[in-house]
Amino acid sequence: MPESVYKVIELVGTSPDSWEKAATAAVNLAAKSLRDLRIAEISELDMQLEDGKVRLYRAKVKVSFKYQGGD
Repeated sequence: MPESVYKVIELVGTSPDSWEKAATAAVNLAAKSLRDLRIAEISELDMQLEDGKVRLYRAKVKVSFKYQGGD
């Protein structure tokens, strides 16, 4: 198998419903503009609060894709 290089970027997805939906939102949007997505790793979960209640779930996601060169 020839050598490959992968680039990793970090995204933050949000959802009013759950961390799973927040992470999925980040991956779904990345898939629209990046080719050859390989791995998604959740690196951090947090919540945005308002008046002591959960307003928004946030998932910080590291996404890797095959690097094609350029930048």
